[in-house]
Order: sequence, then C-alpha cells, then structure tokens
Amino acid sequence: MPDAFSIRRAKQKDAEIIAWHRARMFQDMGEIISGDAFEILRTKTRALIKEWLANGDYAGWLASPADKPDLIVGGAGIQLQPILPRPLSPSKIGEGRQGTIINVFTEPEWRRRGIGSLLMKEIIAWARGEDLERILLHASEEGRPVYEKPGFVESNEMRFVAPA
Repeated sequence: MPDAFSIRRAKQKDAEIIAWHRARMFQDMGEIISGDAFEILRTKTRALIKEWLANGDYAGWLASPADKPDLIVGGAGIQLQPILPRPLSPSKIGEGRQGTIINVFTEPEWRRRGIGSLLMKEIIAWARGEDLERILLHASEEGRPVYEKPGFVESNEMRFVAPA
C-alpha cells in the first residue's frame, strides 16, 4: 500500500522549515559547498519568506505523513509577481500575475514516494483558482519528470548570471 501524505498551506511560523528546505535544495544540487553560505542563505530566506507569506507575495505548502502531521518531510512554494500585459494567444491579452514555483524539496529518506507530485498538484489547483496566467519553474534533472507529468514544458527562457 502506498504511503499516505497530507498537504497543508504554510504559515508564517513555517518560515524556518521553508528556509531549511531551500538551503538543502541548493546543497543537494551542489550549488552550496561552504557552511557559511548555507547559513547565510537560510537566514536571509527565513526573513523574506516570513514577510512574503504575510503580504501574499509567496504561498507555500508542506507535506507530512498522514499519521504524523507534525513531521514535515517536504514542501514547495510559489513566488507571485505582477506582469505587464502580454499575448496569451493571438486573440487574448493577459494582464495579471505569474507565479514561479520555488523551494521544491523532499527530505532524502522520503523521496520517490510521490510527495513532489502531490505538492505540484496542490500548487497547480491553487494557481488555477487564483487566475495566474502562467507558472514557471527551474527544474533539476532529477525533478524534471515530476514537472513534465502534470504538463510543464520546456520554454525559450534564457538566464544571465552577472560575473562575480
């Protein structure tokens, strides 16, 4: 029988676990090596997430085993941004908001049990109810199948990273 999980909306008090997930996510991808960088990222993230949860610029979800609701084993969120009017199709102009899915993380011992898929399902349903015009994300190689399954597709996005 597959594991049962519950998903709940994140609150301001959850900023600490969300910040932990974000730092661990970058650590797992090999983008953070030093202990100082991990703690700096975690501390700065915690402050912003707390603020953004309060003002509505971020919505998050946390996953727990159904029989252990206080044990957070994964999470994901969406950062919301206003966007300028743009074509959605040849005959429709969008004038609203977009969301960028961020902070998708599952604790290593809980991976490959469908938690990421449950979180994506929850975010997509919420985004539809919020009339978001588009949802973006950056996928790691390991996470790509989780995002392709509900319909995310590769785009023409490019990224510039200023030299250090």
